[in-house]
Amino acid sequence: MSTGAGWTGEAPELASLEEAARSRLERFSPMDVPAGASLFHPGEAVKGYVIVLEGRIEVRLSGPTGRDIRLYDVTPGEACIQSTLGLLGGDDHYSAEAVAAGPCRIVLLPRCDFLALLDSSARFRRLVFAALAARMQDTMQLLEIMSFHPVESRLAQALLQRAEDGLVQATHQELATAIGSAREVISRRLERLAAAGVVALERGRVHILDRDALRRMAEAPAP
Repeated sequence: MSTGAGWTGEAPELASLEEAARSRLERFSPMDVPAGASLFHPGEAVKGYVIVLEGRIEVRLSGPTGRDIRLYDVTPGEACIQSTLGLLGGDDHYSAEAVAAGPCRIVLLPRCDFLALLDSSARFRRLVFAALAARMQDTMQLLEIMSFHPVESRLAQALLQRAEDGLVQATHQELATAIGSAREVISRRLERLAAAGVVALERGRVHILDRDALRRMAEAPAP
């Protein structure tokens, strides 16, 4: 855990807050969260407003069959719907799970301080609602993709988005969670792509061989 001195200056969206608002935030020290650590579970009471300074947090929902769907990621400057809505007076318990995708550095702002800042700081209030609106828009787009785009299109999009120099570091389960499908379905689709020469498969890796073919799949109109 760091000393917390001056950490608001590390976040561009917080650097422009009023001095009083920044001083209140500076009372709380950033926490280092290791990769794989769970920040909250379904059924737990909302702990506070999460500010991500470094890293990425995955928020995912588990169905009754045990299948996971990744709802959204929280990166620096982004809001966590689960936390924000709970603090604003909605359901004050989490319905999803949040896990650190890698090493993260966060600040957890308690409910009383979060609400006090909403009341006293117009800039903080605008920041929170702008981030929440952006997250809600992302969620609506996710619902549209899940409802109207076939698995092949969603898989192609996920591969293209995750690729670095033509390589995707992800297991079949991680890809399934990312697009809201089952691991067995993703494995079959990847095997078909491999047989067609579009990708090459290794354990925990997908090599993209034909990016244009994947792009055509990703851009295919919904049936």
